[in-house]
Amino acid sequence: MTAPRQTGSPPQEDRPLAGAPHPDHPLHWKLYACEMVATTVLMLCGIVSVTVLTTPYTPIGRALAPHPLVQTALCGLFFGLSGTVAAFTPFGRVSGAHVSPSVSLAFSLAGRLGVIDLCGYIAAQMTGACLATALLAGLGHVLPVWGQMAQASAYAATIPFPHVSVLWPLVTELVLTVLLVLMICALAAHPTLKWLTPWAGGLFFLACNPISAWLSGNSSNLARSFGPALVAGQWQSFWIYALGPFMGAALAIAIIRSRLLGRIEVEEARLVNFGHHGRIPSLFHPGRHRPDHGQDTL
Repeated sequence: MTAPRQTGSPPQEDRPLAGAPHPDHPLHWKLYACEMVATTVLMLCGIVSVTVLTTPYTPIGRALAPHPLVQTALCGLFFGLSGTVAAFTPFGRVSGAHVSPSVSLAFSLAGRLGVIDLCGYIAAQMTGACLATALLAGLGHVLPVWGQMAQASAYAATIPFPHVSVLWPLVTELVLTVLLVLMICALAAHPTLKWLTPWAGGLFFLACNPISAWLSGNSSNLARSFGPALVAGQWQSFWIYALGPFMGAALAIAIIRSRLLGRIEVEEARLVNFGHHGRIPSLFHPGRHRPDHGQDTL
C-alpha cells in the first residue's frame, strides 16, 4: 500500500541510501542483512579460492608453487570474481554489494550513502566477513583435511611484508584503493560500460596482485582483512588495512570532485531501486516490485 497523501503537502518519501530516510524508518535492516549475506558470499568464495590455489595439499597449489607470479595473479582474479558472485546473488542485487567499507565510505563521501546507512553497511560487512571465516574454520573440525588446508593458507589473511618499512604496505593499500574506487565510479557512470562494473574487480586484482600483493596482500577492504585476521590471529600492523583503504577512498572522491579526470557522476552501486518506507523488492523476484511514485535515481 502507498502512504496516504495529505492535501496541500507532498508525500513523505524514503530514500533508503541517498537522501533523508522516512522519519518512521531511519534504519534499513533488510538492506544491511542483504549486504551481510553478500559479504559472506564474497569471503566464502574468496577464501576457498585462495586456499585451493596456494596450499601444497591440492594438485593446483602444487602445480602453481613454482610459478608465484601466476599463482598470485590467479588469487587476485578469483578473489575479485568472488565479488562478482556476491553482486549477482539476489542479496547483492538488493544491497548493491559494496562488500567493502572503503567502497561504502566512497559512496558516502560522494553523497550517495547516508551516514546512518554507512554505519549499517560497514557493520554488516564486518559481520559477514567474520561469519564466513568462522564457518570455514568450523568446517575444518568436520573435515580435517580442509582444516589443514585452511590453516596453511591462514584463511587468506593479508599480512604486510615484514622486511620493509610499514609505510610501504600502507601506501600500497592507499594507492590500490584509489585506483579501485576510481575504476568503479568511472565504469558505473559510463553509459555503455556500466555493465562491466560487477566484473571489473577480478580483472583489477589479476593485474595488480603480481605487482604489489607481496607488500600488503592487496586488500583495500577492512572487512576482507578483519575476518581472516580474527580467526588466524594475524594482527601484524593490522591498522594499515583500516587507514590505507579509508584514506584511499577519500582521496579518490577528492580526485573525482576536482574534475582532474573529467566529469564523473558517481552512481549508486545498487542494481535495483527502492520505494517508500524502505521497502525493497522481493529477494528472488526483484522485478516484480516497483516504487509507488516513480523510481529513485541515485
